Amino acid sequence: MNKHASPILLVEDNPDDAELTRLALARHGLDQRVVHVSDGMQALDYLYRRGKFDARTTVDPQLVLLDLKMPLLDGIGVLKEIKGSELLRNIPVVILTSSTEPSDLQRAYDAGTNAYIAKPTEFAQFLSAMKHVCEFWVSINQIAPRVPGGARASNFGELI
Repeated sequence: MNKHASPILLVEDNPDDAELTRLALARHGLDQRVVHVSDGMQALDYLYRRGKFDARTTVDPQLVLLDLKMPLLDGIGVLKEIKGSELLRNIPVVILTSSTEPSDLQRAYDAGTNAYIAKPTEFAQFLSAMKHVCEFWVSINQIAPRVPGGARASNFGELI
């Protein structure tokens, strides 16, 4: 697999957590693919190519790593927007948060998250968790291609 093919969008407001995630991804040769934004509005601007990202020419992210508790627009709001969009809904979203609250877990799955990871507090455990994220979501998982014009393929392979 070409590890430089598409970006990984990291949506994290805590600079220390963002750096820790970048370090963990660097151990798997993915650090050059990470695009970091620090709040939910910036994430949507990136995804929809708005504001400072209006000239973005890269393909959509292969993966979104999304924190829950953020200013302006929280992770659940971002997740609902992604999963409710014809253009974005096939992008895998992994919640990467410090919250272990059952209500946050339920809200995330209700909104359509593909996976929920409570950030381990030990560095070695965090590295291990990120190794598994990289193995599955970046190396193994295949994303449905975006169909031009927002159309989508039916079960019979026709465009509808």
